Amino acid sequence: MACRISELVLECRDPELLAQFWCNVLDFVVLDRELQPDGTVGEVEIGAADGFGGRQPTIILSRNDDPATAKPRLHIDVNATDRDQDAELERLLALGARPADVGQTGDEQWHVLADPEGNAFCLLKARLPAV
Repeated sequence: MACRISELVLECRDPELLAQFWCNVLDFVVLDRELQPDGTVGEVEIGAADGFGGRQPTIILSRNDDPATAKPRLHIDVNATDRDQDAELERLLALGARPADVGQTGDEQWHVLADPEGNAFCLLKARLPAV
């Protein structure tokens, strides 16, 4: 028996903003919100419509107002499911992603992007079937 990734947690300044962005990117929905005692959103959990424990891990966007101190060691890679890489790149840029420079040469088969809070992610070349 092995483990399975059930959730990814991303600390961020604005969970609602990133939830909207990543829901649009991944065709996810908001599954849950947790409010802090002052009424502000502390966490937003997003995922596929089948929810936690489904075929894909959920993403928890957890408020953290502390300044980021270092580049994260983990990033998300995404693949288009219904269009080619160039068309998906245009869609992601229209949603608010922006090109990011992490030292790539320009010869890579992927695009490095940043979400609205600057978290790097990659758009890979291969098209994958939708799950």
